[in-house]
Amino acid sequence: MAPIPSDIASVQTLPQLLAYRAARTPDAPAYRAFDSTAQAWSSLSWSETSRRVEQWALALAAMQLPQAARVAILLPNGLNAMCADQSTLATGAVPVPLHAIDNPGSIAYILADCEASMLIVGQAEQWAKVQAVGTPFPALRAVVIADDDASAIAALPSVEDGPIVGSLAQWLAGAQHVATPAVVTPPAEDDLAAIVYTSGTTGKPKGVMLTHRNVVSDVKAVLERIAPTVDDVFLSFLPLSHTFERTGGYYLPIAAGSCVAYSRSVALLGEDLKTVRPTVLVSVPRIYERIHGKLLEKLSLTPWKMQLYEAAQHKGWTQFCAAQSLPAPAADDGKAAGWMAALPWPLLHMLVAKPLLAQFGGRVRVAVSGGAPLSPTIAKCFLGLGLPLVQGYGMTETAPVVSVNSLDDNDPACVGKALPGVEVRIGDNRELQVRGPIVMKGYWKRPEDTARILGNDGWLGTGDQADIVGGRIYIKGRIKEIIVTSTGEKVPPGDLELALLADPLLEQAFAVGENRPFIACVAVLNAGEWQRLAADLGLSAQDADSLNHPSVHRAVLARIEKNTASFARYAVPRAVHCTLEPWTIENTFMTPTLKLKRTNLMAHFAQAIDGMYQKPGGR
Repeated sequence: MAPIPSDIASVQTLPQLLAYRAARTPDAPAYRAFDSTAQAWSSLSWSETSRRVEQWALALAAMQLPQAARVAILLPNGLNAMCADQSTLATGAVPVPLHAIDNPGSIAYILADCEASMLIVGQAEQWAKVQAVGTPFPALRAVVIADDDASAIAALPSVEDGPIVGSLAQWLAGAQHVATPAVVTPPAEDDLAAIVYTSGTTGKPKGVMLTHRNVVSDVKAVLERIAPTVDDVFLSFLPLSHTFERTGGYYLPIAAGSCVAYSRSVALLGEDLKTVRPTVLVSVPRIYERIHGKLLEKLSLTPWKMQLYEAAQHKGWTQFCAAQSLPAPAADDGKAAGWMAALPWPLLHMLVAKPLLAQFGGRVRVAVSGGAPLSPTIAKCFLGLGLPLVQGYGMTETAPVVSVNSLDDNDPACVGKALPGVEVRIGDNRELQVRGPIVMKGYWKRPEDTARILGNDGWLGTGDQADIVGGRIYIKGRIKEIIVTSTGEKVPPGDLELALLADPLLEQAFAVGENRPFIACVAVLNAGEWQRLAADLGLSAQDADSLNHPSVHRAVLARIEKNTASFARYAVPRAVHCTLEPWTIENTFMTPTLKLKRTNLMAHFAQAIDGMYQKPGGR
């Protein structure tokens, strides 16, 4: 048995990280999950976690897979997903986390591309759908199904020379009958700790090869910046297939000894926040946007409540800026609050801030936002009302965190300073470049793609334009996505789309204008808000033609202009096309990490986009 590291600095691999934690605080709570049978939350200590992982590792070792075999994991967040990952790592194999909400064709492509030897999947139905794609999997030896539904497993079509298919219970029990446990070679720090496939907004997903050195280095660096403790409780709801959750919401708590509670589902997240009462949140901006949208939806029905909210946000934001030595808000910034701006903060806190913070459980001491840019409107709302929100930046290729603000140095306009041990610089075309132990080994079986992004000197091109001022990194937008109008103006669509979504009327937005005379946008309207707007305009909300009635366009563009007041005039959309059909992963308009598939959207809305430019632009 390998020696257990005596301190975090000595940890070099992820199995060592778990061993270190289990030895240091064996009886402390490690994980909490909801037991649907008992209808109650149950807990595991670190020592119990270690023993459970050992049981899984015995079963995996008994498979006698090739060294560094790829084990694909298609499971929802929970104890099974954690055990699958940890046992794979412990036996020197390589986890390939899959998005549970990805489509079967994409999953089949990844299984074939990574040459997976084994798949651990939630339900028999998921495997049946992947099988139905018809992709051959010559390397796949076994499929383990976590749901022990014997009839569903028995109903699966048998495939000649296909993998052995069985339940998780059978697989774990089988290891108990092995006379001599297989000898496994634990991983070294330069061995692979994962192959994580990027979503791919265009083309096929690429497998990012992350080593133990990459991930452990990132965990240690984030530990210095965010500093969670053994008293902290994380609530896990981002998919474990997302690198941001893997590092920030899974491996980081192991390093810190914090407890992780697994949310039952995104649908039940609101309830789980109040039950678990987390102290640390790791989330993408979409979660904060949804809460903000629902808040404004409720407040907009009662003008005096909206005024009270504006007063609390403005006063709180002013205090935040002063505490962080940021420029004070403009004098007329709080005019929407009217006379309520004069109310004292303790009263505003009690009436507005406290109820909002209670939605998060009431004891969050740090909320990290990453994975996508955070809208200034959202940051101002939550920071102003007292949620300690810090924004970070990273990419799958950097394991993933490159930078993050800290609670005492928090400018929400930037993504913080580079983590300890990470170098950043600005290259050609203002591209942010990164170097350090967090940078990936390369793309799986794609040396040409690796060479395009990673230089021999170790510098990785992020594809993002940025400025670095006083060490702080300010992201300007994706180089490939920047819209260049026919008048030569350059508009990063990401920032613009974030500003548009500050309006509860707009659920989703997609900016266009490449080689066109002005910027326009396609917008998915919120069904409830659309009903109200249609009624105000004397239109039938049920009539499809009403959506793009001239009066609707004028009303939507007026709201857009209000939310883009800080943008250059040329960046403000001058035409809009409205729809009610959401863009989802299933209809191929979103990636599994909820990024817009711009090429697909452009093709689908080609006629509508052309129509916007055939009408007179501008107002």
